[in-house]
Amino acid sequence: MKKTNLSDYDPTTIPSGELFRIAVVAAEWNAEVTEPMLKGAVDTLLEHGVKEDNIIIKHVPGTYELPYAAEWLIANNDVLDAVICIGCVIQGETRHFEFICQAVSQGLVNVSIKNDVPVIFSVLTCDTMQQALDRAGGKHGNKGVEGAVTALKMCKFSEDCITD
Repeated sequence: MKKTNLSDYDPTTIPSGELFRIAVVAAEWNAEVTEPMLKGAVDTLLEHGVKEDNIIIKHVPGTYELPYAAEWLIANNDVLDAVICIGCVIQGETRHFEFICQAVSQGLVNVSIKNDVPVIFSVLTCDTMQQALDRAGGKHGNKGVEGAVTALKMCKFSEDCITD
């Protein structure tokens, strides 16, 4: 794979977020990575018309807590069109990395399917901190931006399916 900015996208293909309400949940663990991703997600949502009052921002201690937070937000908000989950897990010397990554990815899929609400996986699973930083606003883009773009497209997808 050619190493490029993976967050490049054509803004003309992004639907207006004017009518959408989107939650963004960011893990505090590895904040030097997750905070730039959170900023990228929120800036992108605002840039594409999501009203500031329609963006819910929450923090959780770590990536493992993202599925619970997404479930709670969906259950306790009258209207929520999508949830963007931002986290970062970096490989260490033990198998802990594998267990966390598997649990979080499966948990977020389950929340999305159970609730019929797009839950966006903006979780970095990297071998090194440098790889994570490169994907949190560095040379390979910002996974938070990508998460916001995906959320907007999935909100529009859901809206289109309801009106068909």
